[in-house]
Amino acid sequence: MKQYLLLLLFIVSGLAAKSQNADRFFPKKDLISTGIYYYPEHWPESQWERDIKKIANMGYEFVHLAEFAWYKMEPVEGKYDFEWLDRVVKLCEKYHLKIVMCTPSATTPTWMRLNYPETFIMDSHYIRAENGTRGLGSVVNEKYRTFTTQIVAEMAKRYGQNKSVIGWQVDNEPPAISDFSPASQEAFRLWLKNKYKTIDELNKVWGAAFWSQWFSDFSQVIIPNTNLVGWWGNNPHALLDFKRYEADAQADFLDLQAGTLRKYISAQQYITTNYTAVCTGADASRTKKLDFAAYTAYPNGGNDNIGETGFRLGNSKVILFASELYKAVGGVSGVMEIQPGPVNWGGYNPLLLPGTVRMWLYHSFAAGGKLACSYRFRQILYSSEQYHSGVIKTDGVTPSPGGEEYMQFMKEIKELRKVCKPDAKMPEKLAARSTAILWNLENYWTIDRQKQTWQWDTWNYPVKFLEMAKSLGAPTDVIPETADFSKYKVLIVPAYELADSALVKRWTEYVRNGGNLILTCRTATKDRAGHFWEGECAAPILGLIGAHVQATDMLSGYAKGSIAMQGNSYNWNNWADLLDADKGTEVVATYDNQFYKGKAAVVRHKLGKGSVTYIGVDTDDSMLEKDILRNAYQSVGATTENYPEGVYVYWRDGFYVAVNYSSTDYTMNIPASAKVLVGDKTLKPAGVLVWSE
Repeated sequence: MKQYLLLLLFIVSGLAAKSQNADRFFPKKDLISTGIYYYPEHWPESQWERDIKKIANMGYEFVHLAEFAWYKMEPVEGKYDFEWLDRVVKLCEKYHLKIVMCTPSATTPTWMRLNYPETFIMDSHYIRAENGTRGLGSVVNEKYRTFTTQIVAEMAKRYGQNKSVIGWQVDNEPPAISDFSPASQEAFRLWLKNKYKTIDELNKVWGAAFWSQWFSDFSQVIIPNTNLVGWWGNNPHALLDFKRYEADAQADFLDLQAGTLRKYISAQQYITTNYTAVCTGADASRTKKLDFAAYTAYPNGGNDNIGETGFRLGNSKVILFASELYKAVGGVSGVMEIQPGPVNWGGYNPLLLPGTVRMWLYHSFAAGGKLACSYRFRQILYSSEQYHSGVIKTDGVTPSPGGEEYMQFMKEIKELRKVCKPDAKMPEKLAARSTAILWNLENYWTIDRQKQTWQWDTWNYPVKFLEMAKSLGAPTDVIPETADFSKYKVLIVPAYELADSALVKRWTEYVRNGGNLILTCRTATKDRAGHFWEGECAAPILGLIGAHVQATDMLSGYAKGSIAMQGNSYNWNNWADLLDADKGTEVVATYDNQFYKGKAAVVRHKLGKGSVTYIGVDTDDSMLEKDILRNAYQSVGATTENYPEGVYVYWRDGFYVAVNYSSTDYTMNIPASAKVLVGDKTLKPAGVLVWSE
């Protein structure tokens, strides 16, 4: 536990060394590298060479190995066997394939559960997890951490100087899972003690006077448990701290492995992990020792999506948001795990529309992805993922439709490498629309806990602003608070509930220096502890927005609210701040029905060289918000596009890339002089177009 606390101190204090910029691992001329997951432990050794030769012949550039093979690398406690893996590595080298090696911490061997049951988490009913699946190790349990460190060190010593190994993935889809075990209870208390120093301060921040929750010592604190005291009875401040603790503990576990690797591996080998695309628990920004963060993308799992054929095209939001979010770690990202066809866990698992896998790959590439790897090479014949497709069918030799599309993508990328311009400057018309969306996972933890209306879509709320910006043709980043706001013409801050004076000061300076700030409802309504201000609602930003939030309304599921703006009418249903504008503040939109008809819904306040727009309403169709955003671009002299839902256009390395998730054809309006490199000007569903100007 002392070892865990020392490492945790680095996370809380931010003293851990930051990674170098990860661009150095990916030559610009390569554009993107492609890889495939292969599990030799699943197949007879007599088939390994056939499989690896096939991987090379299909056009893949690296093989992803060992992430779930702990049992085979350490079949008995302390007895390591890497000879089988050595043979796989040599086969990869024979066929000129690079390797991404993975640490196996997500799947512990059976002997660990039998001999050390304390290494597994406890659920909220205080029942121990069992082995037989993945991701159930207690990341704060010292025995589990010791075993993990040992296997990681042994792997690093063996492959850390191998020039065929280009990088390492630590763990797998780190979940920051809730753990109520004794080890976690103690680690949580230590985390709290380090944060608050005194029990009186914790009582103050947690509002422990409410319902007699007062503590006299840190030893009395236990992890808040909604299953035992009920949703209504739980303390939102304690729950927020528990989420922070879980994220810190997960980050520390990843950094523990990364730190172990760095003792032995070459500086030319990168370290990453594969976060889930929409991650509501683990927070990539809290790691200090990863070179960059990759993500997994499973866009299609039985969702209806856009139009009649949307259920075959996938959720367009998945790659859209993840590809931007994870660049915050190391400056680059890529998709480490993408589905090659139907999966086994969806509400229903349809065949994909031909071209869909290729479109997903191009989407990740267009958004700046440096690598694209697919799970998995062969469809397994047994166990829980039998129905999860691979790029090779169950016969072991025939490419699946997704495999064929992967080969097409890789062939096309090789052609694009010949004409790319990696040092090309972004066209001025795009730079004039440069946009950022400010992101801090903690805001959405606290909002999701107290939505106040079932109609509030917490996790998709910031995503819809990214969709709007992309539909208007704006290059858009998702950035943390530490980023340089001045790089962007427009800064969007969606439902940023937790704020402090330092952050508000930075927003104000951004506007005074000529920035265009867009704030939305539910911004700065609480301090960082999740307390309301002792004053007006959203008190810290009232001077910034030039208005006061008088009250907030929410409608029933069938009621219809209306808003008037510039002669147009818009509908709302979810959330409405009633605003009183200060003298000199422009009222942009007003409520057009309900008993407060005429009240301001959107205001704009000029400050210094820039302006701030406050959107006090959340609409379902986002037409109001989109028109406001369009006006913001026009106010800085930028032109805009009007791409339909599901059509995304990017620029990178001298190319424009467009993809189509919609169920209808869309013809791109590109200059007559443009050179089409891939595809056709008319984008069919799942279509891809690459061109240069």
